[in-house]
Amino acid sequence: MKYTKKDLGSFNLHIINTTKLKTVTIRVVFHTPIIKEEVTKRTILSDILLQSSKKYQTRRDLTIKAEELYSADLATNNQRLGNYLFTCFNLQVLEDKYTEENNLEKSIEFLSEVILNPDIENNKFKSDNLEFVKHNAKVVINSQKEDRSSYSLLKALESFNKTSPVSINIAGYIDDIEKVDESNLYDTYYKMIDNDYVDIFVVGNVNNKDILAMIKKYFKFKKIKKKKDPYILTNKKIRKRRQSVKESIENSQSKLVMVCPINKLTPFERDYALPIANLIFGGGTDSKLFKEVREKNSLCYTIKSSSSKLDNIMIIRSGIDKINYTKTVELIIKNLESMKKGKFTEKDIEIAKEYYHTSLDEIEESDSKMINEVLQEEILNTSPIKERLEQIKKVKRQDIVKVCKKISIDTVFLLEGVKDEEN
Repeated sequence: MKYTKKDLGSFNLHIINTTKLKTVTIRVVFHTPIIKEEVTKRTILSDILLQSSKKYQTRRDLTIKAEELYSADLATNNQRLGNYLFTCFNLQVLEDKYTEENNLEKSIEFLSEVILNPDIENNKFKSDNLEFVKHNAKVVINSQKEDRSSYSLLKALESFNKTSPVSINIAGYIDDIEKVDESNLYDTYYKMIDNDYVDIFVVGNVNNKDILAMIKKYFKFKKIKKKKDPYILTNKKIRKRRQSVKESIENSQSKLVMVCPINKLTPFERDYALPIANLIFGGGTDSKLFKEVREKNSLCYTIKSSSSKLDNIMIIRSGIDKINYTKTVELIIKNLESMKKGKFTEKDIEIAKEYYHTSLDEIEESDSKMINEVLQEEILNTSPIKERLEQIKKVKRQDIVKVCKKISIDTVFLLEGVKDEEN
């Protein structure tokens, strides 16, 4: 993997050269400070752009063109990273040597057409397309409750802090869907094109000079953007007493989510000590939580912790029977306290570092992981992989303990299953 960045004024081009893949991935990323009231429109916008364009008037036309490009895979998604909303357009194609000459350039032109030449007339999107996309958006939002794990996390974060970006439902909101019309969606589109920060990623066995020429030819953005706001969230003041919130759902299993803010991390702690601390505490099958809560005490079906460097929080998630709620929470708290007292072994640290090393090695096996790696370096100013592998060796017991002492349990949320298992 070899990485090159080109500053083209109104956007950045990131080229990741690798011979490990047979495909080339082009990802265009628009990002802007996240505003809750704008999320629904951005979700609908990213979807409607994949319904038609000026050149390809229907979804069928777009699909046929993608097939002509040797089954090019076109997709879009929205996500939140810290204080920012990211709208991503992704196209994956086979290398030219597996297809035909200039297939890659034709594919880049196709992606540009979808993004930069939308099917707009009289400053409006097509009403038929919009109604179709709005219907799909409603279906997605209404179905969220069926995914108990995702729904419980969303509700836990809302309980933690309703005013924080962490609580925003990136799929959007039912009430906001009806506010979207052909005209204000047009305004949203041009606001994205004119004002968002733009990064374009190309991953594959490519010629940098050729890629640069193609991207400059097919992607043109007029404005030079101002300095960005911080990506990393700052948490509100921690509650003096942690809150417990419950919501009932018709299901035999309950979902437990604990939201733990982490305050005043140093860069070294954020990038190195925190990941190791999380791995030891609840990051896998060798972790304290897995061994103590699941294996030794049989209190849960699943349990895991994850840390977010951008959000400065740790999330603990578990699938339990509701009768085990109190015991599970108590044991999780006990294990976090033991981490703060340094009650873990050198072997635990060694296993966590090995896992960390393996996860970095796996980055080059996936185009998405490589893009995310470069994006992390870009927005968090983290070190390249080789430097991180050296830095992780420097993490000591006292670093892990110090990080754990900065973790507080703020919110305990239970999505309580009330369905009788016998029924």
